[in-house]
Amino acid sequence: MRLALYQPDIPQNTGTLLRLGACLDLPVDIIEPCGFMFNEKAMRRAGMDYLDFANYRRHNSWADFLNYRAEHPEEYGRIVLLTTHGKQSFVDFKFAPNDVILMGRESAGVPENVHNLADAQLLIPMNPNARSINMAVSAAMAITEALRQTNGFPKI
Repeated sequence: MRLALYQPDIPQNTGTLLRLGACLDLPVDIIEPCGFMFNEKAMRRAGMDYLDFANYRRHNSWADFLNYRAEHPEEYGRIVLLTTHGKQSFVDFKFAPNDVILMGRESAGVPENVHNLADAQLLIPMNPNARSINMAVSAAMAITEALRQTNGFPKI
């Protein structure tokens, strides 16, 4: 299981998800460009000391991410996009251990070509009067369900 962040806008969300990845032994892919200066100082402020044991990889672009994914098929399975435009609830989806849960930009999601390339487009059922749930919270919800289904939580 992996988490991929497509051009994240908010360093605090990225730091939160790097910390989550560190705690759950979950690799995180960061697909640039980011909407903020991605440097150690900014990430230390957002991710605190967890950054030291976070397993993350930066990709210069979507194309770089796809190329790396193609070169490492054992690590990168289906692309599962979490989107407000999804048609299937994430709780009704059957996750696989090597799925990549893809999160879009906080401000704009992902472009149509990325949306169309995803193997699945999932949503979080919510109050129809609400616009969206925070991206980091949404990612944590989906990751929890995916790890529960695949028995992928770290062993205690």
